[in-house]
Parts: sequence; structure tokens; C-alpha cells
Amino acid sequence: MKQPTSISSVKRIMSDFAHSTGLSTVKKPPRRYLWTDAFAVCNFLELYQRTGDGSWQNLALRLVDQVHYKLGRHREDDPRTGWISGYTEEEGRKHLTVGGLRIGKQMNERKPDDPYDDHLEWDRDGQYYHYLTRWMHALNRVSRSTGNSIFNLWAIELAKAAHTGFVHVSRSGSKQMFWKMSIDLSYPLVSSMGHHDPLDGLITYNQIKTTAVELSNTSKLDLDSEITDLEMLCKGKNWATDDLLGIGGLLCHSYTIMQLIVQKQFTDIDLLGDLLESSLPGLNTHPLSYFLDFPADHRLPFRELRMTIGLHAVDRIEGLIRGKPDVLKKNHSIYSQIKHLRRFARLGEAIEEFWLDPQNRTVKTWTEHQDINGVMLATSLAPDGYLKL
Repeated sequence: MKQPTSISSVKRIMSDFAHSTGLSTVKKPPRRYLWTDAFAVCNFLELYQRTGDGSWQNLALRLVDQVHYKLGRHREDDPRTGWISGYTEEEGRKHLTVGGLRIGKQMNERKPDDPYDDHLEWDRDGQYYHYLTRWMHALNRVSRSTGNSIFNLWAIELAKAAHTGFVHVSRSGSKQMFWKMSIDLSYPLVSSMGHHDPLDGLITYNQIKTTAVELSNTSKLDLDSEITDLEMLCKGKNWATDDLLGIGGLLCHSYTIMQLIVQKQFTDIDLLGDLLESSLPGLNTHPLSYFLDFPADHRLPFRELRMTIGLHAVDRIEGLIRGKPDVLKKNHSIYSQIKHLRRFARLGEAIEEFWLDPQNRTVKTWTEHQDINGVMLATSLAPDGYLKL
């Protein structure tokens, strides 16, 4: 699924992103959005890894700073000022993620007494748990790339804040999760639980815990009780989905689990099998012909590209299994699952080829979400910065 010109394309996409969002120029005010920026950090690290050019790593570090100082503070149209954690300026600079991070939506959050509007809620600010886990992942990748444990510590503090804000005891007495919280994590904006949110947390917490151990960062904070909560929330869940974002997430998480298993930092091979199996029904409902039948202006590129990133993860899972054949028992069901998933490699290639065509990037579905679409395309073309621990 490699494109021969992928790195030159990634360089161009990420340079344009840095300029247009105010990262590489002072002429534009910073425009930050947590999900997009998490993937962008990983892309910059991958370009640094591939080229040895330190300017790409500098962009990753600058982006981390901008996100924390933009999305870790109250909005300009909010009467509140300062850190959303409520910390003083000095303490806030030491603990940049302890209050969580805003999504970065254009509209301010819905106040507690405001009527709920399902359509408007998508455009309103607040905090999403699954965005926070992506930022934890990005911070963890920065720690791995630089060897500096402070980024991992910020990831742990963010995990603690997110867990406290989103995980709650329901009326039935069981623990559940809110899907969207207010900017200061004081009240829920959407009370239902995201389908894959507990899974996002469980795998991400284990990932950053592993890094903390390797960087001797364990004396600061631990995530054992939070991991236990999420293990309970994940127990018996059916992860199957036909949502392209969800399918991609399942496959990416599968590769993370496989890496942790190889490192002897995760033992639940059954969960790996469950995620791979859960991705197959959704992929089967989206054959290549499904995409070829729709023109660019009827497609949502960032959702498709999240799936292609997941399909790249399948290649890497297969590579790890080949390199560590003793990890799985012979005739384990995971072997056949990987074989089935490999059938969709051409689907991923076709999606990348489609969105690499400049003509297809002139439609509104691309231009109205250019930042996230471009960054996700770059991740799909050079996925190791995001996928590899």
C-alpha cells in the first residue's frame, strides 16, 4: 500500500498545514483542533525519522506547545480566562494537561441551562474523550522520539483528568462514560457513552504506562485503578461497527496491542482477536465498488483515510507475527483473520490514489475540512509515525 511519491506528498501536505494553521508563521493566528493536531504531531515525527531534518521535529514540538497554550486555556469569547484547569498561571505551565484540553470547535460550549440541539452540538466546543486519548498517544510518541519523559508525564496527567471527568457511576450503580464534557469537565454535554471510548482508554493507558516504565517515570503517577475501571467497562462488549472511523480505530488498536504483547506488556491476546474479528463485518459492507460508485463530493475523506491507516496496521501486525512466531499458538484464529483482512489492501490503495488526485481535492467535502483531510491523507501515506510505538 506504499505510494512511491508518498514522502514528497507528505512533506508538501504537512508544510501547507503548518503554514495555513499558523504553526510555521506569525502572520496567521494559530488555528488548533485537537484530533487533527494529534495526527499532525505524529506526521512531523515521522518526517523527522525519515529525513533526519530537525526542522520537522521542531514543528512537532511547537505544535505541542500551541495546543497546550491554546486548547488548555479558555476561549477568547468566554468571560473566563486562564487555564481551564483553574490552576494559577505558574502552576498551569507546569501541569499543562491536568484540566484536559478543548476540542477546538468554532462555537462556544452549550451552557447547563441552554436547550440541547443535536445539530448544533457538533459545532460546539467542549471535551471529547476519544480526542483526548489521541493527544495522549501523540504526547507518548514525542516522549519516545525525544527520550524526554515530561511528555509522557503530561499524557498520564491528561489520562487522570479525562478519567475523572468522563467516567462516572450511573444510577444503576455501574460505571459508565460520558461522550462529551464541558470545557472545564464540570458537567456532561452528551451523556451517552461512545461505542469505542472504553477501548480507546484501555489501550492508550496501557501504552503510556509502558512508556513510563521504560523511561523510569513510574514514581510520578500510575494508572492501575483507571485501567481496572476500563477493563470492567470493556468486558463483554461487541466492538463491531460499519463506521469507517471506527473500523480504522479497531485495526490501529489491534497493532498497538500486538506491539505491547510482543514487549510482554499486555497479555490479553483474546482482545486482539476480538478487535480483528470485529473489523471484518464493517469492511465487508464497504467493498471497493462501494467507493468507486460515489463521486468526490459525496464522500468524506477523513473518515475513509482513518480506515486506510487501519489497513496499513494490518500489514504491520502480519510482519510482527512473522518476526515473533512464538507469540501465537499454531492455527490461532488470528492467522485466518489477518488473511481475510489482507484482502482489503487494494481498497486502501484505491482510496489513497483517489484523494491524491488534485481534482478530487477541489470539492467542498475536501476544502471545507482541509486541515483534517490533508493530515489524515499524510498519515495514511506515511503511517509509521502514528502507528509504531
